[in-house]
Amino acid sequence: MPSQIIMDCSSALAAKGLTVAFAESATAGRLSAEFSLCSESGSVLKGGLVCYDASLKIGILRVPKKMIERFTPESAEVTREMAERLQRFIPADIHIAITGLTTPGGSETAEKPVGTIFVHAFLKGKSVAARDIFSGSQEEIVLKSIDRVAKLILDEIPN
Repeated sequence: MPSQIIMDCSSALAAKGLTVAFAESATAGRLSAEFSLCSESGSVLKGGLVCYDASLKIGILRVPKKMIERFTPESAEVTREMAERLQRFIPADIHIAITGLTTPGGSETAEKPVGTIFVHAFLKGKSVAARDIFSGSQEEIVLKSIDRVAKLILDEIPN
């Protein structure tokens, strides 16, 4: 069952007649899956692309390889680019990309530790970014990240 904030977000999107699409890396499809479990999913969720590996960010979304090499696959810059490019694939009112580090072995540094999550949203032309650091197990980080996306949407959609 989705968290309360996911259900609230889905209800708010449905009430406003808005749709959402996701480009997922760190959450590997779980973000779309959580929204799909809401009763309004048929009118809210357009779909998502899972680009967990950097090669898919390049090959499917066409994120420039040089950008990934410069900033890493888990970065604010790449996340923004993913959200920007998602708009060409899935028609929706809101396009969101999420990347980050849920386990060791990626591009983590002292400034970007495991638990760092990047979200970028385009909401009817408005661009919004978030960077958070979550603690816990891999699944806890993923679930906290998904709730963060729902909060971002709720904070940004007009009342």
